[in-house]
Amino acid sequence: MGNRRRHNVAPVQVTWHNVTTMAYATQVTAIRVGRQGRLVIPAGLRARLGIDAGDSLVVRLEEGRLVLEKREAVLRRLRDRFRHIPPGVSLAEELIEERRQEAYRESDD
Repeated sequence: MGNRRRHNVAPVQVTWHNVTTMAYATQVTAIRVGRQGRLVIPAGLRARLGIDAGDSLVVRLEEGRLVLEKREAVLRRLRDRFRHIPPGVSLAEELIEERRQEAYRESDD
């Protein structure tokens, strides 16, 4: 095979299981979609997530993934996001007022 030179290079072991990655390790379980599109969440996952029969879940599509969350978790996150807004302030009313002002300015042009 000609004069190909082989370099004696020590193999480098590449691992995914470092401390940072392991902190975000997930449990992977294969499930099947039923005839009517139903998914069964395995009992072990339900237990780890605190999901009980009758709980409400919120479903959303995120970057090609189906994400399920307990309704209470979504509400808690939204409350935390808007906690800085004083009681009695309506974001909807503020937005409507901004739009009215924009429409007024545009009608003067």
